[in-house]
Order: sequence, then C-alpha cells, then structure tokens
Amino acid sequence: MKRLSYSFLRAICALVIGLILVLFPNEAGDYFVITIGVVFLIPSLISIVAYFTEKAGYRPSFPLLAIGSLLFGLWLIIMPGFFADFLTYVLGFILTMGGVQQIASLMSARRWMPVSAGFYVVPVLILLAGLFSLFNPVGVRSTIFMVIGISAIVYACSELLNWVKFIRRRPETPSSASTNLDVSDAEIVD
Repeated sequence: MKRLSYSFLRAICALVIGLILVLFPNEAGDYFVITIGVVFLIPSLISIVAYFTEKAGYRPSFPLLAIGSLLFGLWLIIMPGFFADFLTYVLGFILTMGGVQQIASLMSARRWMPVSAGFYVVPVLILLAGLFSLFNPVGVRSTIFMVIGISAIVYACSELLNWVKFIRRRPETPSSASTNLDVSDAEIVD
C-alpha cells in the first residue's frame, strides 16, 4: 500500500508544480525561492522566540543554527532572482531523476508482466527534458521553466498511468499470515 500512495503523491506534487511553472513561468522561480525562504524563516523564528521565552534556569543552548537559518531565509526572500537561476538546475536535476526513476520502475515491472516499448517513451522524454534544463543554462529562465513545467505535467500523467496499470497488478509479497504467529500458538519455555 505504501508504494501505491507514494506513487500517487509524487504524481500530484509533480502536477501542481508543473501547472504553476506553465501558468506563471516568469514569476514561478521567484515565488518558489520566496516559499523556500519562508520555510527556512518560520522554524528559525520559532526556535529563537522559544530560546528567549524560556526561563533562565532551563534555557537551552544559544540557537546559532536558527539564526543562520533565519539569515538564509531572509536572503532568499530579499534576493529571489539570484536563487531562481540556481533553482533551474535543481528542478532540472529533479526532472532527470524522475525520468530515471520511471525507467527503473518500468524495468522492475517487467519481472511480473510484459511492458511494451511505448511505455518507455515518456520517461525518456522526461529524462531528456531534465538534461536539457541542466545543460542549457543560457536559455531564458521562463522558457526553461515552461519546459520543466510541461515535463512535470507529463511526468505526473505518466506516473498516474503507471500507478493504475502496473502497481495495482504487482504480485503480493509472501503472505504476512505465515510470518505472524498467534499468541495461542506460542509455547512457554522455562
């Protein structure tokens, strides 16, 4: 059941990210960086406030890591354009890994059922789009975000198709009933 839900969750996350990148390619990079900055900022603020509100006798060590996280979060929020270019590489890498993961999953599925060559087309295209994003940094950022966004949408649809087609048909692992012992079957040893 875990594979089922993780595959579905990956597809939904890829679909949301892809739609945002396609609908708002010029702003998406900056907003993603600002969101990451907020993710760094909030926990660090909580840690710093907790440090100063604790009683003097029970105060934990100085929150140096929280202050570093706070400064980094502020830097991300103040200068999102600087980090948005770096984000292009990160998203391209994630897309490349998504294509590799899908190819590996299809190869694994061949153990229990035939998989036609047509199922490999989309993962290979996703892999190529990720590599294009990684090795074409001179392109316009919004164009690369559009390519990544479209590829993420295709990845999401492909992942959902694979989830429906292959994961549900995967043979069950050896029965857990044979490994679970009933307490009434236990023998008391002195």
